[in-house]
Amino acid sequence: MARLQGKHTLITGGSTGIGLETARQFLAEGARVAITGRDPERLAAAQAQLGPEVLAIASDAGDPAAQRALAGQLGRAWGRLDAVFVNAGDVTHGPFEGWDEAAYDRLMATNLKGPFFLLQALLPLLADPSSVILCGSVSAHIGLPGSAAYAASKAGLLSLARTLSGELHGRGIRVNGLSPGPVHTPAFGKLGVPAGEQAGLLERIAALVPIGRVGEPREIAAAAVFLASDESSFVVGSELLVDGGVGNI
Repeated sequence: MARLQGKHTLITGGSTGIGLETARQFLAEGARVAITGRDPERLAAAQAQLGPEVLAIASDAGDPAAQRALAGQLGRAWGRLDAVFVNAGDVTHGPFEGWDEAAYDRLMATNLKGPFFLLQALLPLLADPSSVILCGSVSAHIGLPGSAAYAASKAGLLSLARTLSGELHGRGIRVNGLSPGPVHTPAFGKLGVPAGEQAGLLERIAALVPIGRVGEPREIAAAAVFLASDESSFVVGSELLVDGGVGNI
């Protein structure tokens, strides 16, 4: 299939997990793809898997100056963007009383402040029509202990999807949220939970899913393909929950 044939696309946090699988599926659908990541080694490994035609750009998703630099690189390389998947995120979890201001600021910079200023910087490149997909989380809808900062950041990002839809639809820019439920990715190792407790946490999280299992990156990536494609041309300001029923059952 070629649902994204000829489209110039950006996937932030594209060096692993959902972002990497989305890059694979975008390429398979005919897109030109740029990915970002903060770890140069992991980014190079992802590019080696995806192929030399992929633009792999080292960028800190929580640094507004880096977001402006990223927009400049894409402008010089392509001059336009047809789809953006804002996927990079800080998934740190922990007890409410254990958070300090520095950790809170880092998470909010990556999950909300960085995306805000990235989209601002990308505005001159976004085509008419184009699609922006903001990766939220079902955590924004449930009261999962330990997710206070993370869930708040994702709720803010999903709100941004709605408000930017109202502001930008006249320019042909569709903005939607894509909210995964629990997904089996390397991000589980970055939750801030001690290694000896991760297996138990995964079991508790899986128990929340009505269909009885965690998701796979390919399932989230397939939804991103739909939102990036012209098949979703009438989908604006929405949130697509791909969560095994966690948020609704």
